[in-house]
Amino acid sequence: MGGGIIGLSLAIALRKRGASVLVIERGEPGREASHAAGGMLVDCPLETPADLQELAAASVRMYPEFVHELEAESGMKVDLRDQGTILFPSKQHLQHTLLNSGQMRQNAICTGELEQLEPALRKTESNQTEREHFRPACGIEQGVSEVDEFFSSARGQAFHLKERSVDPRALTAAAVKAAKHRRADFSTGDEVTVVQIEHARAVGVKTAKTVFAARKVVNCAGAWAGSIGPFALPTRPVKGQMLCLVMPFRTLVQHVVRSPEVYLIPRSDGRLLVGATVEEAGFDKRTDPDTIQRLHKAALQLVPKLADARILEDWAGLRPGTPDALPILGPTAIPNYYVATGHFRDGILLAPVTAQLMADVIEGRDPGFHLLAFSPSRFV
Repeated sequence: MGGGIIGLSLAIALRKRGASVLVIERGEPGREASHAAGGMLVDCPLETPADLQELAAASVRMYPEFVHELEAESGMKVDLRDQGTILFPSKQHLQHTLLNSGQMRQNAICTGELEQLEPALRKTESNQTEREHFRPACGIEQGVSEVDEFFSSARGQAFHLKERSVDPRALTAAAVKAAKHRRADFSTGDEVTVVQIEHARAVGVKTAKTVFAARKVVNCAGAWAGSIGPFALPTRPVKGQMLCLVMPFRTLVQHVVRSPEVYLIPRSDGRLLVGATVEEAGFDKRTDPDTIQRLHKAALQLVPKLADARILEDWAGLRPGTPDALPILGPTAIPNYYVATGHFRDGILLAPVTAQLMADVIEGRDPGFHLLAFSPSRFV
């Protein structure tokens, strides 16, 4: 159940192992959270929860081969970029984590290196008026000195990370074609309402229109996973608003740039994604003009030359959140019923490793990872 990148990746992995697979999607495959995502493949101890770091690192290693296979089987190009990330961590991250992170200290860069990597980024030599104007846009309330610190030439305040990024829309489109190429079946436009149980085991699913029998059932329904019976998983939608700019020239911004206020994700075709909010707004996917304007303004503060960029589109997506901000992965208390959902902001990142480990779990094999922190039973 679920035709986002998690469900699609798992369908491909299971087909590679010879299983018959039916992907049931309430709408159009790949058009919900996967379509709205930014595509940063974040593998950073300052930002990745400790329980997720092992899975994140493994998935990052898997990504080049994952994309290569999707491109080969779909005939489509997936925009996997490896220029890296410029990270401006929050002051809280610096205070609480940096001193204990030798890996991060090795990635610290000075102003001269920063200007070489991304010449279009706002320079530190801005005058007093510019700094005062920047302060409220960044949400920094302690004064101008902290803005100076944020863009300081001191080592340890900006980092160059060897991260990749990917275009989630191209990725999911390729995954749909690859799954079909491997003869996975699809049922679209029909929402699963309940997992059918007979003799205390899952035997299929009931949708709004019909019933499908199945020897094993996997709930990959993202933000909608909790609405499927017979019991409610504690997932919820977490709204994220973003916009997309067309840069005045393709190489204006070449690295992903992450700051406490906004992140910028360049695409190879000259688009630049600007995101993103984290909102508890239920299933409301409407964008708010004031919010989009604030994101746009924050992007201009980071890269002033984006004043010449036009806005191509804006949108909102619904990430699948959980009470502890960790995915739900593994078997449920009902035999033959499995869950792979709740990836929050890391669905694109964790797709390859989730597909591999869930295929192992479904086949009764050792997945090679400690999954207790992600078990559905932790909420019982």
